[in-house]
Amino acid sequence: MEATAQEVDAAVRAAHDARAALADRTVRAAFLRTAAEKLEGAKEQLVEAADAETALGPVRLTGELARTCYQLRAFADIVDEGAFLDVVINHPDDTATPPIPDLRRYKVPLGVVAVYSASNFPFAFSVAGGDTASALGAGCPVVVKAHPDHPGLSELVAKVLRTAAAEHGVPEGVVGLVHGFEAGIELIRHPLVAAAGFTGSVRGGRALFDAAAARPVPIPFHGELGSLNPVLVTEAAAAERAEAIGAGLAGSMTLGVGQFCVKPGLVLAPAGDAGDRLLKSLTDAVSNTDAGVLLDHRMRDNFVAGVAERAELPDVETPVTPGAGSEHTVSAGFLTVPADRLAAEGAYDLLLEECFGPVTVVARYADEDEAKTVLSRLPGNLTATVHVSSEEAEGKGRGPELLAELTPLAGRVLVNGWPTGVAVAPAQHHGGPYPATTSTSTSVGGTAIERWLRPVAYQGAPEALLPPELKDDNPLGLPRRFNGRLER
Repeated sequence: MEATAQEVDAAVRAAHDARAALADRTVRAAFLRTAAEKLEGAKEQLVEAADAETALGPVRLTGELARTCYQLRAFADIVDEGAFLDVVINHPDDTATPPIPDLRRYKVPLGVVAVYSASNFPFAFSVAGGDTASALGAGCPVVVKAHPDHPGLSELVAKVLRTAAAEHGVPEGVVGLVHGFEAGIELIRHPLVAAAGFTGSVRGGRALFDAAAARPVPIPFHGELGSLNPVLVTEAAAAERAEAIGAGLAGSMTLGVGQFCVKPGLVLAPAGDAGDRLLKSLTDAVSNTDAGVLLDHRMRDNFVAGVAERAELPDVETPVTPGAGSEHTVSAGFLTVPADRLAAEGAYDLLLEECFGPVTVVARYADEDEAKTVLSRLPGNLTATVHVSSEEAEGKGRGPELLAELTPLAGRVLVNGWPTGVAVAPAQHHGGPYPATTSTSTSVGGTAIERWLRPVAYQGAPEALLPPELKDDNPLGLPRRFNGRLER
């Protein structure tokens, strides 16, 4: 299954040769919709193959496949609308200072995109996932580096996409697929690869990011690497609904056996009676959670070792001990620690690192300043959450201040909710400051398409030479800004 350097080269060159077939937006949109239809038509076979390789279960996998098909159709709609091209036209204006020449600007595809599949989302962040859907929507062919946890499924999905492409006269090479660690390195270094999307670990993502930057011609690398997803519970919120917060936290941190990139991994909860009630609720709920299977034994070993190392730290307690279940499973649990132990650099920094699996750390703070100090030490995250009381939600007390404090930490800030579950919506942002991601873009939602485009402006070009997107009479009926006026 391991692809050779020659096979990687062949896949990239085939994708590069398929660029012209994606130039027509009507063809692109139709291709994406046909891909969704064919994935749905192969649902039973695909879900069975995915469950055999990941043990995520038919219910979860069926829902994820539905999300994947929705993403494909959503990008088809975006392609049809055309606003993502960001067309701007300025006619000459000699009265401006300095004078404005004839300028016309829009966005064009970057070229071949390398997509690195995730382990925990074999559909939505894999061969037909958001990176692939948005890249194809932008007009960029893709070469996917399959994840070793679901190689068979990856082949099946790639076959479906290629069949859909062929129905619209698009070469099957528009979606390439390679397997193996070395193939992933060869892919990021290939001179015809113009950009890359990655979802995975900090270590793996940073290595590829550095390789992308070290190329003779560096390329954009949009990587999602890791996230702690902190949660702050105010004292007033705990006093008002400690039991509900504890139960909600348990459901979020154990969802999917804790294998979501937005799992809450650190919770700042108040010391005192209200915090005790929250912990009791959390204990009861987590204790009643069944053991589950992680995606592979390497992840299981890392989880068991990681929670054991954290539990050995002084003053760390385990009200519900996480760790090994049976031979293949792990049991959920959580750790507690006084928040002041996290206030300065040292051995407790381990508690501020993501531990992939069904575990969270609850840091008990004595006052607001202690909680604020811990927040100031956190790296970038995909999400940050605050639970406030009904009065604080109305803007009383520190509500607005807390939101402002969390904003620099994450790309998505939640109030009185839980971060697990990432809606595929136009306003969504799934990204955040490093190490959550290596860029400021999103990998979920309509604006994900922007990652695979670059702007180009034409100055003084005669009308007859311009692409149709930039002609005055707007033959394609595109949304645009024409001499400062927004036209829809």
